[in-house]
Amino acid sequence: MSEKNSTKASSISIRQNRLLLSNSVKDRIFLITILAPAFILLCFTIFIPIMKSVYMSFFDITLTNIKSAAWNNFANYRDVFSTGDFGTALKNTVFYASSVVIIQFILSMALAMILNMNIPGRKLLRTLVLIPWIVPTIVVALLWMWIFQPQYGVMNHILMGTGIINEPKTWLSDLKLAMPSVMIAALWRQLPFMTIMLLSGMQSIPEDMYEAAVIDGANKKQMFFHITLPFLANVIKTVTLVAVIENFKMFPLFWIMTGGGPVMATTTLAILSYQTAFTSLNLGKGAAIGVLWLLILILFSWGYNKLFSLRED
Repeated sequence: MSEKNSTKASSISIRQNRLLLSNSVKDRIFLITILAPAFILLCFTIFIPIMKSVYMSFFDITLTNIKSAAWNNFANYRDVFSTGDFGTALKNTVFYASSVVIIQFILSMALAMILNMNIPGRKLLRTLVLIPWIVPTIVVALLWMWIFQPQYGVMNHILMGTGIINEPKTWLSDLKLAMPSVMIAALWRQLPFMTIMLLSGMQSIPEDMYEAAVIDGANKKQMFFHITLPFLANVIKTVTLVAVIENFKMFPLFWIMTGGGPVMATTTLAILSYQTAFTSLNLGKGAAIGVLWLLILILFSWGYNKLFSLRED
């Protein structure tokens, strides 16, 4: 009798294991079915173009010899580093991206704290803050080109009217003013995103933390550095990394507003890669610049995430 019960129990166990295995296989098939279209889309829009660029970077290829391109090993990379253009573009890119992200973070944090306060009309203000973010980048570039126009631009009109400057400034064609002008346009365009993300993070902080801090005699500065910033650590990590990547690959603002000039004052890696590939028609060298550009971003992202993981440990 015990043997029959044992046999019956083992058969039930086998059926249950088969059922669990069958359900697991079904779940995997379902997941693959759901993820396959997105993965295929990523392959055609990201992975395949990246591999194509890496492949092209090792060829002497132009628009006139695409079908007869010759393998030239690392000649394109040597050509990139043999001139000072890449170094200038990299310096401009790092300066632009770091400056915009730092200023953007400070302003966004201040604006988010204001919008998080119980002030009249804060719902309306939160809506208005989003307006620059929903405007297309091309429209933003054209708008700020008009603002910085030397003869009839709003910027010169305001500054001259208030006596800050005595004569019109050629903002976008001045060696010293071109980069700050593009940075102002970028800040106006990108500020709402970081502000809203930081504001969302602030609203998730428990009020009990602040109430307890007030009871313990903490002032606003101490609450900011010991409660607000620690709770916003993950949000800050995400938004700053996104901002760095977005500004590191910024192309529309520079191309429309300055075209990389004057005299390479606003030539970034994005502009240099485009000019090399489609103006100078050297697709191989342009691809090499793009590959180096991608490697720099990957290394920065890895180091940035590593830095935050060390802080968390």
